[in-house]
Amino acid sequence: MSPQELKTVLESGLLSFPLTDFDAELRFAPKPYAERLEWLQPYGASALFAAGGTGEFFSLEPGEYSEVVKVALDTCRDRTPIIAGAGGSTRAAIEFAQEAERLGAQGILLLPPYLTECSQEGLIAHVQAVCKSVKFGVIVYNRANCRLTPASLLTLAARCPNLIGFKDGLGDIEKFVAIRQTLGERFAYLGGLPTAELFAGAYKAMGCPVYSSAVFNFIPKTAMEFYRAHASGDTATTDRLIRDFFLPYIAIRNKGEGYAVSIVKAGATIIGHGAGPVRPPLSELLPAEFEQLSALIRTLGAQ
Repeated sequence: MSPQELKTVLESGLLSFPLTDFDAELRFAPKPYAERLEWLQPYGASALFAAGGTGEFFSLEPGEYSEVVKVALDTCRDRTPIIAGAGGSTRAAIEFAQEAERLGAQGILLLPPYLTECSQEGLIAHVQAVCKSVKFGVIVYNRANCRLTPASLLTLAARCPNLIGFKDGLGDIEKFVAIRQTLGERFAYLGGLPTAELFAGAYKAMGCPVYSSAVFNFIPKTAMEFYRAHASGDTATTDRLIRDFFLPYIAIRNKGEGYAVSIVKAGATIIGHGAGPVRPPLSELLPAEFEQLSALIRTLGAQ
């Protein structure tokens, strides 16, 4: 898949980040992971991000990363494009990106650098070095300490033809509108705030109709119902789901740090497709929170 073909894929449909399965000893569990991907296939995500944020990329060592991406590609080959996560220091991000390309992934999502403040010049050099190290498509994730300006993105767009996507995880309306108006159709634009459904309407109004859904991991039927309503302008359905599910869900998620991943793993356990525990430094939901989530999911019916 060429970078431009990947860009076309990213311009419509629902995207998602599969959970990474761990066993009780926190080792990667390839068979349950493959079974998870098979279970999600019929629901129709347009692309999946293997070893992404919800997939706990930040806790994987390089050998595990290779195995996660390989299992995803072997399971989804010729059915769903697989975009791998990549991040860390510039050299580490290059190694992850090149490994994903070697394995046959269709592109990477470039996650923010680790534990450092970054100038615009430094971020440009970082993103450019990763893009130049591979031939497939790259999506940059504007989040945390990766806060690229419109001018920086214009520079990168000119220097890196394979930089084809921009994912926003900041929620800064002024900055996003400036980026969207400055770069036009040069990038595919993705909404990337945690629990993206809550912000989907606002992003669509700003020229970003596509988002990645974490809840697709445990309520795929409802996630697709919401996306189709969102895409067709059915605000009665999106408003109902926001009111009855997403706002109570977010209230549970906000009870703990790092729960954006933990609550998704809890949801998968509740519906019978558990992915095992989260790895430290993440922590599990408390028992009362788990029960609240279970009761909320039951209101949606079978998935």
